[in-house]
Amino acid sequence: MEEDKFYNNIQKALDDLPENFSILEEQIDVGIQMEYFEFARLLKDRDTSEECFEAREELFDKDVDEERKKEILTAIAVYDDVKAYRTLEKFVEETEGDLKQWGTLALQESRMLMHSSLLDEQQVFISTGLGGKGKKLRYFVVFLSVNENEMLTETQQKLLKDELIFELNKQEGVFESMDFMEGFSSALVMLPITAEIKDTFQNVINECNQYGGFLREDMVITNVKILSRSEIIQLIHQKENKNNNELENE
Repeated sequence: MEEDKFYNNIQKALDDLPENFSILEEQIDVGIQMEYFEFARLLKDRDTSEECFEAREELFDKDVDEERKKEILTAIAVYDDVKAYRTLEKFVEETEGDLKQWGTLALQESRMLMHSSLLDEQQVFISTGLGGKGKKLRYFVVFLSVNENEMLTETQQKLLKDELIFELNKQEGVFESMDFMEGFSSALVMLPITAEIKDTFQNVINECNQYGGFLREDMVITNVKILSRSEIIQLIHQKENKNNNELENE
């Protein structure tokens, strides 16, 4: 029930979006995103955008520390001048690591500001850890095998991949990649923001299970990050322990 409520809340949030929205395409660590938006909130009260705009060349000075560059990036993201946008664009092209991700968030915010000014209408910015493209969000989904100590057979692997691609095509989604491991199979896909997330993957499981019942009804779906094998196993164990505890308390 708790999971159904979680998925329903996601679906409602997506369904209630206005027509004008922008999806962050890049895959950016959620921790960095949280830090950026909190930093932007605090910086807003100080109103240093003009001062930072005048100091924008410091972004390309290797002797300027990272915190100062974060301040400049965040401040000029809300400065309504095409030079600010071009500066951010150049910074993202020339930088690597966490600062590149920070700059990408600033560039997206600056792009939205420019669009809002030109079109005279407010836009909504959507960012997830896995990003997306156009009107589609990227998801990492894990299909759990009934036999947790075995890999799917080649026939089962082909069936699962084919059914996933078929279902995605029905939803105007995009198949990107798939991996098969002992106990589970994972895929990276993109789905339109209006698609019924859980139902899409549930349909895949239902179709596959007509040919041997080799998949569990449970699944893992996230748009936060690509999970490692150990993280997937940990999530499975946490869910099993929770279910066992609920049964004991009944």
